[in-house]
Amino acid sequence: MNQVSAEGEYRYRAFISYSHRDRRWAEWLHRALETYRVPSRLVGQVTDAGIVPRRIAPVFRDREELASSHDLGHKVDLALAQSANLIVVCSPAAAASRWVGAEIRAFRRLGRNDRIFCLIVAGEPNAPAGQSAEECLSPALCGPLDGHTDAEQDEPIAADVRSGKDGKQAAKLKLVAGLLGLELDQLRRRELQRRNRRLAVVAALSTLVMLVTTLLAIDAMIARRTAERRQKQAEALIGFMLGDLNDKLAQVQRLDILEAVDDKAMAYFQSLPATDVTDDVLEQRAKALEKIGSVRLDQGRLAAATSAYRAAEPLARALARAAPADRERQIAYARVQAFLGMSDWYQGRLEGAGRYFAAAQATLERLGAPARTDPRVLFELSTLDNDIGHVLEAGGHLDEAAVHYQRMLERCRLLAARPSPRSEWLEHLGEAHNNLGKMALMRGDLLAAIDEYSADDAIETQLSQAHPQDNGQHQNMARVRAILARTLALAGRVEQADRETGEALAVIEDIHRFDPSLTDARESLGLYSTQLARLRRTQGDTRSPRALLARATRTLEDLARHDPSNTGWQQDLAEARIERAAWLQATGHPDQARADAQAALAVLTPLLADQPDERTLLLATVRARLQLADLRTGKEAESLRLTALHDLRGVGSGAGDLRLLAAQVDALLALGRIDDARPLVRRLWSSGYREPALVRRLARAGIAFGPNPAFEQRLQDVLDRRALALAR
Repeated sequence: MNQVSAEGEYRYRAFISYSHRDRRWAEWLHRALETYRVPSRLVGQVTDAGIVPRRIAPVFRDREELASSHDLGHKVDLALAQSANLIVVCSPAAAASRWVGAEIRAFRRLGRNDRIFCLIVAGEPNAPAGQSAEECLSPALCGPLDGHTDAEQDEPIAADVRSGKDGKQAAKLKLVAGLLGLELDQLRRRELQRRNRRLAVVAALSTLVMLVTTLLAIDAMIARRTAERRQKQAEALIGFMLGDLNDKLAQVQRLDILEAVDDKAMAYFQSLPATDVTDDVLEQRAKALEKIGSVRLDQGRLAAATSAYRAAEPLARALARAAPADRERQIAYARVQAFLGMSDWYQGRLEGAGRYFAAAQATLERLGAPARTDPRVLFELSTLDNDIGHVLEAGGHLDEAAVHYQRMLERCRLLAARPSPRSEWLEHLGEAHNNLGKMALMRGDLLAAIDEYSADDAIETQLSQAHPQDNGQHQNMARVRAILARTLALAGRVEQADRETGEALAVIEDIHRFDPSLTDARESLGLYSTQLARLRRTQGDTRSPRALLARATRTLEDLARHDPSNTGWQQDLAEARIERAAWLQATGHPDQARADAQAALAVLTPLLADQPDERTLLLATVRARLQLADLRTGKEAESLRLTALHDLRGVGSGAGDLRLLAAQVDALLALGRIDDARPLVRRLWSSGYREPALVRRLARAGIAFGPNPAFEQRLQDVLDRRALALAR
């Protein structure tokens, strides 16, 4: 019923085609068009584009990714057919994007060449020879279509928001005029008339507001003395709500009650005047906004969290600048900056996250060397080392990330050595060990990785035992237990990995039952269910993965729908689908398996294009390609494996990661290049790598891959030390 009608009407006024690197411009354009109200005197006119409507809506923007370079996804294909116009956000990234080119060509095939418009946001149109990297117009916009010279079209009308060009407002009007078939000057005149009428109304309202404000001010002076006494009582209560009460509710992960408490605090602040308030009130207001942001972040409501943090930032900044030597204010300001960084991080905006984290670090560094011995400052600096390390790691700068992780460990050891160390200090000490374990894994040192993860596991387990009511701490314990289990599986300890993943999953199930709205727990529920399903499948169990994978995909699909901008949830869901594809293949359902693997690859490919150095994304994308290759034949399967090999061999820092080497062996064996695989197999054997799926594949290829006795002994020593630490 959503097809284009016989009368030539379309479901969408326009389809916006853009590169993911230009997502912010596409979001602005989408919002600008859908919120634009056409001047009333133009509504109803008949133009070449049809009858002028009151609004330009709906506009299609959030497309699904293309399944392959030759095939538009069904939803995108349908949306293009249902769109009256195509708007291309033009930049060098868009010009180089095969997805943008494919969408343009698909629209042109519909015979609507004259309904294509451009918004230039970066680069140069028709860049001269030698500057092709600056070209912003996609080759698909002009010239022959599918080799047919009669399908050529002239360069489409373009609006230009670059510096010194049209600017946002003029560019928007230029596009609106084109979409509606209006003369640009005609639209500009009507806009100017409408603005003048609005200014007249605003001036009259301003006079009225000034009169009312004067009367209210007189009344407020009379009531102020009574209000001051009540305000002090209220502030004391608000201080308790934002302090002790918040901390206790956070421990039991009752986000629903936390949200209600913080909303009550904000309702109180909103009842106060915006000016002539004390610094104490401003500090409490900033703290309340930060708390609200953190609750929204834990609920997975990233837009709402970012809004709260942005509202807190100017308050915290003003307080910090008014008292540069006040440590509490500098710490509070740095925390808000760091939370803004976390919001960007969760949405895959690494550059923005890095800027916020660096700014927060600079805020604390300005306090000087003596302040760095203050445990509060030391703890915040260790947190920022962790955050900055994650950004560097995701950008492929592993050596620099390791420096920050090592400094985090040293700072946390200083905190842990103080009398009666706080739980959060010890928790961060465990996190520092975890980070260094990850670095060890990426440089190919499996034993060191297990040792570091074991150190974190011992700390988190002891904290959980010391604080049995702290659900947040139980989540931390489950997380490191699952990470350690995954690493033990790489070393061939599959039964132990199965047992410990089951323990982590049981902890998360309890927390999820306690508060089903907790998004962190729901994400972990999906992740650990997927992990346990894979372990069971690799041990030959084809029955129990069914229920585990059903729960994993259902849970992660709900999260991904809840907030499509959360790239982490999109990746988690893709990985669950890859594992489901492997299980479906093992149980004789190749068609369903292909669909899952293809869907996962369609999600992961653009994510990897945005973050090409993110290791987990690379591994997941390669696994999706190899899984799909196992379900294809001939040239298509070969192409998928060769692409996977190319991606794996393109890694710079951390190329010794055993998981990368194992994936290369997998691809080479499937391609019949056994001699090329043998040197990598020897490296894997000497490092102690014995992941069951690879061991089976090597056996089928006739390559001996027995246990490594020396590694096994060293591994047992590490596990014995861990057992002693857990028994303390």
